[in-house]
Amino acid sequence: MENYQVSSIGRININGGGMFIELEAEYITALQALDGFSHINVIWWFSDFDNKEARETLETQQPYKKAPAVMGIFATRSPIRPNPIALSAAEVIHIDYEKGIIQIAYIDANDGTPVLDIKPYTPSLDRVEAPGVPEWCSHWPKSLEESGNFNWENEFNF
Repeated sequence: MENYQVSSIGRININGGGMFIELEAEYITALQALDGFSHINVIWWFSDFDNKEARETLETQQPYKKAPAVMGIFATRSPIRPNPIALSAAEVIHIDYEKGIIQIAYIDANDGTPVLDIKPYTPSLDRVEAPGVPEWCSHWPKSLEESGNFNWENEFNF
């Protein structure tokens, strides 16, 4: 098994003023020309679930109410995975190019979560016109925008 080294480029900061990605000083210049993109893909580390047990868990008992009784981890968005890497599309509200801070509308990460990378969201590479999903989750929202008004609490068994 090969090992790879990744380093955090910054952290998620959640406070009364909103949600932010705060970059380490050496990565601030990497923000050049990001203006104009309404959304970014944020690759982050599920640091709260980075332990031996979580990394060795390959299946789980029905995490979603309408899902199969047992699911493989790769069929879930669980933070428990062999490599606790997460990907979230986030709407950009504002970028402070001098301080290296990106204000975002929402991210499903905790305060202090390490950010590994940021990529611009581009429909030509990131959007699928008619994605197929299993029947058990076909009633879920069809977009990030619709997800904000969806009662997700009714979907999970935890």
